[in-house]
Amino acid sequence: MKRKKLWLGLSLCVMLAAAGCGSDNKGADTGAAASPGSTAQSTASADAKTYKIAVSQYVEHPSLDATYDGILAALKDAGIVEGQNLTVDFENAQADQANNLSIAQKIAGEDNDLVIGIATPSAQSLVQAIKNDTPVLFAAVTDPLDAKVVTNLERPGGNVSGASDTNPEAITRLMDFIAAQFPNVKKLGLIINEGEANAVVMAKQAKAALDKHGIELIKASVTNTSEVKQAAESLVGRADALYITLDNSVVSGVDSIIQVANENKLPFFSSDRDTVEKGAFATVGFKYSDHGYQVGQMAVEVLKNGKKIGDLPVTVQQKLDVILNLKAAASQGVEVTDAMKKEVADPTNDIIQ
Repeated sequence: MKRKKLWLGLSLCVMLAAAGCGSDNKGADTGAAASPGSTAQSTASADAKTYKIAVSQYVEHPSLDATYDGILAALKDAGIVEGQNLTVDFENAQADQANNLSIAQKIAGEDNDLVIGIATPSAQSLVQAIKNDTPVLFAAVTDPLDAKVVTNLERPGGNVSGASDTNPEAITRLMDFIAAQFPNVKKLGLIINEGEANAVVMAKQAKAALDKHGIELIKASVTNTSEVKQAAESLVGRADALYITLDNSVVSGVDSIIQVANENKLPFFSSDRDTVEKGAFATVGFKYSDHGYQVGQMAVEVLKNGKKIGDLPVTVQQKLDVILNLKAAASQGVEVTDAMKKEVADPTNDIIQ
């Protein structure tokens, strides 16, 4: 009897120890923002069903990385947990279009429950490569219509839907902020890779907004990340401030732009919060972890709730705010006025000290 009780006790200990083990895989504990009423550390029990997804990310930089983390956080909160009932094939093209196409072809030949493309080039390649009915979600795509990943935002149809990371209002508000708060800025320098459709779309929107204020947009073009610093330096003396869009090649080299902006006391405006946190002065934007979480919730609708992906409307970010970095302002010779601070709706979170 004592031996039987001993074995029962040992068995219980083993079971408890196994239950306490976690996954060391990327994204298993993301810390990304969760939906209202939930936490990043999900209390949802893992679904009994198992899932397999593939993710193609165009390049590694903070905004896209946060998007990926947000996706996994939403899945985890719904009980779909990497390393438990979820297998993720994560691929990064490192901003190389040849790699990007190869990854898309590889994923197309696999058997996945869902495929996700993070950034416009990755989404485009997946949509072109996947000819069956495998659901495809996209994230961090600036203009899904212009990129031809869907033909209708309200009811995409087929096997593709997702979330745009750009609300055109954000670009207009940022240009209006520059015009109102920086009267000495008559020429705004834009570092851009015009090979990225998303960057071209945003540049057109920025120019249209700046034209109304009589501000000229001056472009410095690049074809890859290694050219970013030289392009930024070429704008010194020709532009009164610097600006970048959600341009993957440029964002990947943003450290060099920050360096040029600081050395030459040029205000630097970006299109994403992560770049402001890194050292740009201001943007109108949101957290990319929230954007990824939104896409992850769409993934849950497909994987767990059986929704047809083509019936899910393409979404955009609605919660926008002016975001300021006070340390960057000091480095770039910007005097942050009370008028600038009043533009920030949530100063506790969106004025970075």
